[in-house]
Amino acid sequence: MSNDETIMERKEVDTVMDDEVAELKAKIVTLEDRNVKLMEDLRNAENEKRYAEGELFRLQKDLARIRGEMERLKTPPLIVGSLRDVLPNNRVVVKSSTGPDFVVAISDYIDPKTLVPGSRVTLNKQTLAVMEVIPATVDPIVSGAEVVDKPDVKYEDIGGLKQQMLELREAVEDPLLRPELYEKVGIEPPKGVLLVGPPGTGKTLMAKAVANATNATFIRLVGSELVQKYIGEGARLVRDLFDLAKQKAPSIIFIDELDSVGAKRLDVATSGDREVQRTLMQLLSELDGFTKIRDVKIIGATNRPDILDDALLRPGRFDRIIDVGLPDVEAREQIFSINIKHMNIDKKINAKKLADMTEGLSGAEIKNLCTEAGMLAIRDGRDKASEDDFVKAKEKVMEAGRGKGNPVPAYMFQ
Repeated sequence: MSNDETIMERKEVDTVMDDEVAELKAKIVTLEDRNVKLMEDLRNAENEKRYAEGELFRLQKDLARIRGEMERLKTPPLIVGSLRDVLPNNRVVVKSSTGPDFVVAISDYIDPKTLVPGSRVTLNKQTLAVMEVIPATVDPIVSGAEVVDKPDVKYEDIGGLKQQMLELREAVEDPLLRPELYEKVGIEPPKGVLLVGPPGTGKTLMAKAVANATNATFIRLVGSELVQKYIGEGARLVRDLFDLAKQKAPSIIFIDELDSVGAKRLDVATSGDREVQRTLMQLLSELDGFTKIRDVKIIGATNRPDILDDALLRPGRFDRIIDVGLPDVEAREQIFSINIKHMNIDKKINAKKLADMTEGLSGAEIKNLCTEAGMLAIRDGRDKASEDDFVKAKEKVMEAGRGKGNPVPAYMFQ
């Protein structure tokens, strides 16, 4: 074979090899692309698997919850009873709702420390064994009386009651914030303070200021809320009120319109009057009973002290009676200074001049007078209140407060 033929054969072999290599490279590229796609499919499959496992776990939890709920609904009803006494050997004396007392066993799941005579418990319907201790209930009227948000009234927001605020702080604030002062002197701090005065003189405002300064739990209740329809309900409310105050101590109980529940007891009375008297007697017992109420202060407010029962006014219950009367000219000037401080008024208006022309007005009426003066300025399209606005506002407030010329009863200003 000649050299030319050999060269030709080699070229043919090289061409065939190049074609095979190109074909192999194309297959490799194709396989790599397929591998990438398969890996992506694998990742998607794993993600779907994890999602399915999560859904399965969630469904299993829902199934277990539903089964537990079904079992709970299938359980027989429990009897509510009262715990009378705790005996040795894991046994107690209970009084069932049906009447008689029973000596029964207690469940192993109950903490013995929670078994206190007088607490409510649930009993098994067949064996009457104690299954659990029910938390003590508080009437919604009492639980709703707790003021969650601290009052925003400060001492500097109250004008004309310097001496009254001093007496109130000595009786309520100091025993809560500085009890060591009373221990050093060797005296018991006052239990309660009664604020007496006409409407609108700042009795409720004073109680709010003390609650703000002491950071104590503030429980506010109107006396009429303690008057209930059924026998014993009012007395129970009073007990719940003081129990809540002891749990939340240090605390301040503020009973507004005390005369609605603390009126004098009469020999001749209707069934409704007798129920109010039962509530009053429970209040008297809580104020000065066998159990001391430390860190709980009581503030009462009324504008009719003449009808209050003598037992309520004696020392030991309301130890200090503070007269919150109508403000004098100096006090009115302080009240005006506080109320016009944030108002846009003419420069020639001053608190002294306003105080001189508003004799006989209460603090609430003075505040209303300032509001009316501002509204008159707004009505005329002005952004400043003038002296004429205050004069007109005074006439309007005086007319509304005095019943269009009718005289105010004398006892309101005594």
